Amino acid sequence: MSTGRAPAGAARRGRDRRAQVLLPTPGRDRFTDPSTAPRVAVVGGGIAGLAAATGLAERGVHITLYEKESALGGRLAGWPVELADGSTATMSRGFHAFFRQYYNLRGLLRRADSGLTSLTGLPDYPLRHSSGLSDSFARVPRTPPWSALGFVALSPTFGWRDLARMDPVAALPLLDVRVPEVYERLDSTSAWDFLAAIRFPEAAHHLAFEVFSRSFFADPRELSAAELALMFHIYFLGSSEGLLFDVPDEPFPQALWEPLGRYLTGHGARLLTGTPVGRVEPLPGGDLEVRTDGAPPERYDAVVLALDTGGLRGVVERSPRLCDASWRARIGGLRNAPPFLVSRLWLDRPVRAERAGFLGTSGYGPLDNVSVLERWEGEAARWAARTGGSVLELHAYAVDPAADRDAEQGRLLAELYRVYPETRDAKIVDARHEWRADCPLFPVGGYQDRPTVRTPDPAVTVAGDLVRTGLPVALMERAATSGFLASNALLERWGVRGQTLWTVPRKGRSGLLRAIAGVGGGRG
Repeated sequence: MSTGRAPAGAARRGRDRRAQVLLPTPGRDRFTDPSTAPRVAVVGGGIAGLAAATGLAERGVHITLYEKESALGGRLAGWPVELADGSTATMSRGFHAFFRQYYNLRGLLRRADSGLTSLTGLPDYPLRHSSGLSDSFARVPRTPPWSALGFVALSPTFGWRDLARMDPVAALPLLDVRVPEVYERLDSTSAWDFLAAIRFPEAAHHLAFEVFSRSFFADPRELSAAELALMFHIYFLGSSEGLLFDVPDEPFPQALWEPLGRYLTGHGARLLTGTPVGRVEPLPGGDLEVRTDGAPPERYDAVVLALDTGGLRGVVERSPRLCDASWRARIGGLRNAPPFLVSRLWLDRPVRAERAGFLGTSGYGPLDNVSVLERWEGEAARWAARTGGSVLELHAYAVDPAADRDAEQGRLLAELYRVYPETRDAKIVDARHEWRADCPLFPVGGYQDRPTVRTPDPAVTVAGDLVRTGLPVALMERAATSGFLASNALLERWGVRGQTLWTVPRKGRSGLLRAIAGVGGGRG
């Protein structure tokens, strides 16, 4: 895949005129004869697997998608629950922000919803520190470098004295983040140590950066500073899309995955939910055999492994002849981020009308954010309107694995009472607590050991947010982008043109800031 100018008539993703297009290798449009089209197994039905399946099915490839859970969506799946009041609701692992610079994820969703009508924008991304300081992105300019300068000017967490105490030389890598070079420069440093070297004001440290580092479900002391710098580039200095975002207006299954599943089956894909893959066996001649419990093995021309960290480790461990020993060892060394908790509460009375749909928090013990779901989600809004209550969601990231879970749930509720005091008097109609520990960890010095889309076997590709892409993408957008890259790699083998992709620029967009960074500290 090459970087270049978009072909005439190609749709530009988002409002940023400097968004970068990634053109696929030229080839024919698709397989026109079903009898000669290859068969591909996609293992995993999350964002990455759905993107890979879409990129292949649209080109006429015969797709079988295996998902161990009963529904699509992976870490954004949802499932029905019956509440104590007898009503039915959809539970999930909670809030996710669909930022405007998630070009490839949004392109995937457009397959089933061309106008993205299922997404609704929240008016602000407020952040609050327990000291009383707060930040907002509603009035911050979106075009760099005014976005970063505007945030500093409007933020109460930055004072002129604070700025004077900062180390500008240590901060230079943020001015010209280049991908993948940023990993060569900062992967050996933790996000915590990097911010300490810059001498960021403590409150700004928590609000402006720790919120982002914890979105990786990791303690900043364990997270690679390269990932933090990449986030700064994606949201502040590398893109003019800004920090405002959209959220689905109904639960994930109804808004996103069920329509996309219907789109895939309309392209001939076979979707096998509730079907975990046990192992993948290479066969003589280059084909691969996928084995599941209780069913005969099936033979494929290629396989996309679109699994979370633990799932990928498990399949590879049970597939001792897959790829080569060095690759399998690197997969075996991948680590999960610490556990996180999502608590959803159905209350018998509403929170105050001015409460934001989403609030990021810092300094409130384990509480990282609070969502008021009826502000945007139809299902929650209907329940709140019928009962006069509220549906709240609380997140705690990077919880100590040894922590007492009941105690942590209690602490989370106590911090909610500090943030939104009116909830103290509310009766909890029902509460659901989801504990998970399946997000990838991006540890200090771990970049080179992360898998790439391509593997030693050209018939096997890997996709997911754990994948090293060499592009300025993260989180859900990394999952979607890697899924399309995995499908493109296979299509290239067969002489078929793949998916055109978009990213924010791969280097700092301000010539002046790039020059300052180059003079002060070399390229990053």
